Amino acid sequence: MDLTTPLAPFVEGTTRRARFAVRPRPATRLPDEPRLLAGAAVADLTPPPGMPKAGYSANAQDGQGVRTRLRARVLHLRAGRTSLAVVQCDLLGGSSVVQHLVAELIADRTDVPLAGLFIGATHTHAGPGQFLGTDFYNRFASNRSGFDPAYAEFVVRQIAGAVAEAHDTRGPAVLATGRTEVWGLTRNRSIEPHVGNETVADKRTEAQRKYVSVNPWLHLLRVDREHGDGTTSPLAATVVFSVHGTGISMKAPEYNADVWAYLVGELDLRIEEAHGHRAVVGAIEGTHADVAPAIRPGAPGPLEAERVGRGLGAEAARLYGSLEARRRAQVVLAAGFREIDLGTASSIDGIELPERPAVGAALVAGAHENVTPVLHRLPPFKPGNPKRWGRPTPQGEKWVLGTRWLQPLFIPPRSFPRVLPAHVLVVGGTAVVGLPFEITVESGRRIEQAAAGAFADAGLEVDQVAVSSLANEYSGYVATPEEYRRQHYEGGHTLYGPNTQPFLAAHAARLAADTARNGVLSEPVAERRWDLRVHRYLPHPVPIDVERRWVVDATFTDPTPRSDGWWEAEWVDVAPGNLAWHEPLVRVEASTGGGPWRPAHARGRPLDDQGWALEVTYLRQDGDDHHYRVRWHDPAFAADRRHRFVLLANAGRGELASAPFD
Repeated sequence: MDLTTPLAPFVEGTTRRARFAVRPRPATRLPDEPRLLAGAAVADLTPPPGMPKAGYSANAQDGQGVRTRLRARVLHLRAGRTSLAVVQCDLLGGSSVVQHLVAELIADRTDVPLAGLFIGATHTHAGPGQFLGTDFYNRFASNRSGFDPAYAEFVVRQIAGAVAEAHDTRGPAVLATGRTEVWGLTRNRSIEPHVGNETVADKRTEAQRKYVSVNPWLHLLRVDREHGDGTTSPLAATVVFSVHGTGISMKAPEYNADVWAYLVGELDLRIEEAHGHRAVVGAIEGTHADVAPAIRPGAPGPLEAERVGRGLGAEAARLYGSLEARRRAQVVLAAGFREIDLGTASSIDGIELPERPAVGAALVAGAHENVTPVLHRLPPFKPGNPKRWGRPTPQGEKWVLGTRWLQPLFIPPRSFPRVLPAHVLVVGGTAVVGLPFEITVESGRRIEQAAAGAFADAGLEVDQVAVSSLANEYSGYVATPEEYRRQHYEGGHTLYGPNTQPFLAAHAARLAADTARNGVLSEPVAERRWDLRVHRYLPHPVPIDVERRWVVDATFTDPTPRSDGWWEAEWVDVAPGNLAWHEPLVRVEASTGGGPWRPAHARGRPLDDQGWALEVTYLRQDGDDHHYRVRWHDPAFAADRRHRFVLLANAGRGELASAPFD
């Protein structure tokens, strides 16, 4: 797409602030489509080295390569008078900038309206930030601050292109939805606040209360293409599950989709093995704010992320197979989108939010498994140290960092999220409620119950409601009032005070009811405006004075109890900004018995940097030479087979092979 976005004037990074606006287009009434049409597409969002990584805040570091790709998977559905695009991104969260600009780019190319464009996320902590819609999270979510218009523009164009492709390739399809419980692969990282909830399911014993402390439900949407001869083949699968993207260490330098790469990858492999066709497989967060992957103590990294992710993927594959007999061509679709402007609508049904959001001291101490050294042991930062004296304020038991008088001086109130997007999608028997927060397990249960009751009262039958965190923006956390009173990390990061969860539950219920009555509801603010501090991190291409590309011989490193073994080779190439990192970079080739070289495979898939076996890292610059490294993790060999690395053609650079190794 060659359309200009409002980010274009800021992409070169010559201004200090990016000020731009979008007027959302009114929804138009679509002609009735009697049966389900569907399409799917994938876009790669992996940037070059140099982007700050988001999720671990100051404890993170810049990305220096890629271990597993960051992608956006698009599922497009059209039935009745509704057109949807569910975008599943390997990013920290959704973004109002991305959602609105994608909606504008696709408006004349597709029939997907803003209300049908759902930008979900896996919440990996090993991907870039700097594309969000507020100064606060562009500043504090990553190890470096600022909105990067160049990366945001790249993300917008990649997603818009994938939505257009999914729309243009849609055809007759059948769909089924379902859910299954998954236990043992996740844990609640904030047990004390959780078990203090008055509505925890079973209070008979402390052990039982802890056991139900995670959200075990894995929701799945299965879509198959229907062919003219009546046969079907896999088209897409979308997973909603609740687990933090924190299986990879904050010290890892490569971009990584974390647990979710292995969940999606395992489900993808099993679908192809069972049906002989690949599907576009993606995932988005559920209610994960206090849920972490059940990695072994002290062992974050790809081995544990793979163990947890592939276990989840196996459960998803079993659910996928069980849905075959439930697939239908007649499907109810509905979409409701509403932006809540807290400047003019900070109350609902008598539930009031504070006039100003505030950061709590407990936030600075960090979450349970990734605490800030020293500070996490000192009150008032130490978890479980609520404020119990002084004049009551709308922020309740929160110790406001720097006091409520001084905090606005170093964190301007305008930098916080002030427009909250709420989104409801109905797809067959499943309703998805998307909110821009990290939602705790119990907060999610209460929001789910409110929405389910509203659907029932409005006469729309849904079998299940899946609440999804971080949809369309990142706006902090949601803890229940009981959890908030304990002031652990989740309560300290609930910016809008103890009424946040009831406020959102009331809005979810109202939006669910309005969507059920209207089918398609679009109520954005009249004009969406952003004013963001700019810092460009995406590297520019640089002039090439000397054409260099050569590879050092490969070497092998033995496995250890905490890491696998690998073959690796270094090579010299152009600067990182001159390579297209969202395109393939390296593959492994094999030669059997001295025969011709052919692409190597594992489980029927090519061994390249599109899966999880190859890791590509930028090492250093030495004059005009830029040094890179490729590692092939956990390699498998046959006695008569030799291998080699092949640098693929990329950005005008030709292929180049390493010396053989075995």
